[in-house]
Amino acid sequence: MIDNKFVKLMKRPSGFPSKDTWSHDNEQVKAVKDGEILIKNLYVSLDPAMRGWLNETRSYIPPVKIGEVMRAGTIGEVIESKNSKFKKGDILSGWGGVQQYSISDGKGYFKVNPTQIPLQTYIGTLGMPGMTAYFGILEVGKIKEGDTVLVSAAAGAVGSIVGQIAKIKGCKVIGIAGGKEKCDYVIKELGFDGCIDYKNESVKRGIKRECPDGIDVYFDNVGGEILDSALVFLRMGARIVICGAISQYNEMSAKGPDNYLSLLVNRATMKGMVVFDYANKYPLATKEMTQWIIDGSLKSKEDIHDGIENFYEIFKKLFNGEKKGKLILKL
Repeated sequence: MIDNKFVKLMKRPSGFPSKDTWSHDNEQVKAVKDGEILIKNLYVSLDPAMRGWLNETRSYIPPVKIGEVMRAGTIGEVIESKNSKFKKGDILSGWGGVQQYSISDGKGYFKVNPTQIPLQTYIGTLGMPGMTAYFGILEVGKIKEGDTVLVSAAAGAVGSIVGQIAKIKGCKVIGIAGGKEKCDYVIKELGFDGCIDYKNESVKRGIKRECPDGIDVYFDNVGGEILDSALVFLRMGARIVICGAISQYNEMSAKGPDNYLSLLVNRATMKGMVVFDYANKYPLATKEMTQWIIDGSLKSKEDIHDGIENFYEIFKKLFNGEKKGKLILKL
């Protein structure tokens, strides 16, 4: 029998989750039934959205239940199959959770081919963060050549890809990131046209300097004061993409924008996006982004850490600024 280690939710946190929000447990893997597959998870995706999934509130997806394995995207290998759609040795992307092994009927899983692209890229640039960036900036942001695009959390898993796609499409791209090292990374490695260091300068002054003619598209990953600052600089017909609000996830009550009337004055729009709405188009996005990766116009950065036993310490890196690119747990 195979022993499976997993992380399960024990309580709903108030504010930032404490270590005892989760517990570590193990049990023997059950026998695989007809129609099922047994997957050995190799990599687990850690995302800011995980914090929202802990709250028992109305959202775009049901909360993780108390006692359940913590929800997470995964890349894994099929080690036993009683499902005609999958065979032993297939590499699958899906929602295996924070655990070493998963049993599934295969729904929500799709095969990946890691011959040209590193395996971990399929839960980063070619996974949920990449799909979020692709559809968020192209279909919600509706960028066009010559637009000025501002991206918050620009060194993060989503923001770094958003900015690169906008550059590929001929936009001027300005990032917002925390600290000189991240700003240098955004400009020198990712090719952004500029970056505002929110930790060491006024965001409003930074936007005025980097976007003197205003903003056509603001891709928001953080909410709060940075969103409010961006609203001041909208151009006529500007689009704001609300992707996330990491600055607010651990607050007891989120702060809304004071400068929202800029939307009226500039006939601008502010629209939320959830990546799952575009699931039927993932293959097209994957094909295009794979080509960009191969030709070198789209760069990936993964921040990989070992060991399921280190889940909590690695999870904290989502919120304390101690990461660049996609945060991944290697099992």
